[in-house]
Amino acid sequence: MARKNVIVAQSGGPSPVINNSLRGIIDTCKMFPEVFGTVYAGWHGIEGVLKEELLNLSDQQADEIALLRVTPAAGSIGTCRYKLKDHQQQDFARIMDVFRSHNVGYFFYIGGNDSQHTAFKVSQLAHEAGVELVAVGVPKTIDNDVGDSEFQLIDHTPGYGSVARYWSHIVQTANEENMGSCPADPVLVLQAMGRKIGFIPAAARLADPNREIPLQIYLTESKVTMEQLADNVNDQLRKDGRCIVVISEGFDVGNIGEVKDAFGHTSFGASKLSVYQSVVNYLNDRGLKARGSARGQVMGTDQRHSMIYASTVDLDEAYKVGQKAVDIAMNEGNGWMATILREPGFIYNVRYDKVPLQKVALSERFFPEKWIAPSRVDVTDEFLSYVRPLIGEDWVSVPMVNGVQRFTRFKPMFAEKCLPEYTPEAYLKK
Repeated sequence: MARKNVIVAQSGGPSPVINNSLRGIIDTCKMFPEVFGTVYAGWHGIEGVLKEELLNLSDQQADEIALLRVTPAAGSIGTCRYKLKDHQQQDFARIMDVFRSHNVGYFFYIGGNDSQHTAFKVSQLAHEAGVELVAVGVPKTIDNDVGDSEFQLIDHTPGYGSVARYWSHIVQTANEENMGSCPADPVLVLQAMGRKIGFIPAAARLADPNREIPLQIYLTESKVTMEQLADNVNDQLRKDGRCIVVISEGFDVGNIGEVKDAFGHTSFGASKLSVYQSVVNYLNDRGLKARGSARGQVMGTDQRHSMIYASTVDLDEAYKVGQKAVDIAMNEGNGWMATILREPGFIYNVRYDKVPLQKVALSERFFPEKWIAPSRVDVTDEFLSYVRPLIGEDWVSVPMVNGVQRFTRFKPMFAEKCLPEYTPEAYLKK
């Protein structure tokens, strides 16, 4: 294929390391100027492609590109939750028009399950339309739910190691407070992200691998009732006088007036009543076997955008999987996702490979049953062996200017529009 331009875009929720995959793509494309032309970003994901809002990344300052390493979330090029559905033929036609108009031959889409489906649909459509395009998916999700239950498609997704590190630290510090405040507040309930998949709350055990803290972990997959939870907490209170509960936002507490996002997933952060508050209310209403009351806290979006908790292992792997995506585009062609696979052996090591987009599109893996402890309120040592290498050893070094963090700030250099204005099909009133 003759030298073609590139579009890279992001979709779905952010992570502390998402911009390292972006940086890996930009840096690697620049290494092969005979293959790749201008690298554009779809401003706010596939929506930016539909609106022909293409940010020129090739002409940005090198310092700003380098700062992507320590720039969390998706503010640099934006993200979206726009889902391309099969009936939205106008959207698909528009995407092909944008690609043709800007001589785009390479499309990299960074995201989770739904994003890989979008990349797959675009790769399919280009093939059917006779458009010379290579589409490659780049994995990203803090939930670690892309792939298969056997971990053959991907071992872990970039973003998960950092949120696991976050929870290991949060539980450590929460325990320090609870040890001191337990005469008045013997029970602390902490709500973790994870709609249906329990990898995030499970990482709380990293704070206490020797199980010295009176810690109980409730995954969505645990299938524990509210009554059983209360009994478990009171048993812990009788034994230790205090209890820390980490609970998944998807734990079944009944109807909490949930709100759906654009992908059709429950958006717990926007729901009318949080899971942790339902649990706190239930425990206090039922009564604790200790003086004082249960209290709780919901950890917000800082789980997925706090750079100071980022794992250095996660940062490096996110960059390399972006590099691998470009390697795939040059040498393997259309319809793949770059992936991370763990090598066997007790020394942690990974390799970067490819898997068919069709296999990971809309995939969803749950927390393995074998990693849930028989008590249903803990995880096994086998899980700890899996997750421990992902959180790294050291703090990430974040540059500071005047006492605040220095993040990437791209100049608003957009490609000149060639096509008429367009409203994404899903936004049209029926």
